[in-house]
Amino acid sequence: MSGWLDGQVAFITGAGDGIGRAVAERYLKEGVRGIVALDRDASGLSTLTKTYGCRIATVTGDVRSYACNEEAVKLALSLFGRLDTVVGNAGVFDFRRPLRSYTGESMAATMDELFAINLRGYLYAAMAGREALIASRGSIIFTASVASFNAGGGGILYTMGKHAVVGMVKQLALELAPDIRVNGVGPGGTLTGLSGTDALGQTERSINANPAAFHEKMAAGVPLGFAQQPEDHTGLYVLLASAANARAVTGEIFMSDGGTGSRSV
Repeated sequence: MSGWLDGQVAFITGAGDGIGRAVAERYLKEGVRGIVALDRDASGLSTLTKTYGCRIATVTGDVRSYACNEEAVKLALSLFGRLDTVVGNAGVFDFRRPLRSYTGESMAATMDELFAINLRGYLYAAMAGREALIASRGSIIFTASVASFNAGGGGILYTMGKHAVVGMVKQLALELAPDIRVNGVGPGGTLTGLSGTDALGQTERSINANPAAFHEKMAAGVPLGFAQQPEDHTGLYVLLASAANARAVTGEIFMSDGGTGSRSV
């Protein structure tokens, strides 16, 4: 049985775990011929290659480095001959840290780190893949968030950054049309290994540290009544990567937040 993405090639950042890994696995089920995964988590990348073999190529590196993004794109072209979709997904969280808890110094350091990963990393992936995507008339998909449109999904820096993703999607959709479609997926609170920043000493802290408490909180606060898993969002990434099924869609953020954004308070 054929899939929606038969024969395509994708480049996914942050694919070692969480939503990025779930997207990679779903893409493979939908017929993707090859994926290049960029992540600083060498262990997570290793498990992908052990599971899927030659259909996965990996780059262990930092999305803040343009060279790492460029290496991933070159690997896609050399191994698989083309590139159809770039998924910008790698990110860090601020654990809802409010403005009052920062000093001037800690604000500068945290802002530099978080924006470099959550925003510059996306732009680098888009820049590195642009020419190959023009050739394939492909697509770019960024992971947005419920915090892209609402307060309270993160602290001041995370929320600012995710709001900026909306602007990136819209501006790039305009700039790269008609050759490349650019869209986003906006998950709500999802049980992943999303970690904090080095600037705040939170690289070992993740939102899945207490899964039971997370599930309880999300189930109580989400209109659909359940905590989200990475796999819950992957269908939208498939849809947006499919030229046959989303040919006229660009500049859009598809929300997958359990109905959180529908609330007025």
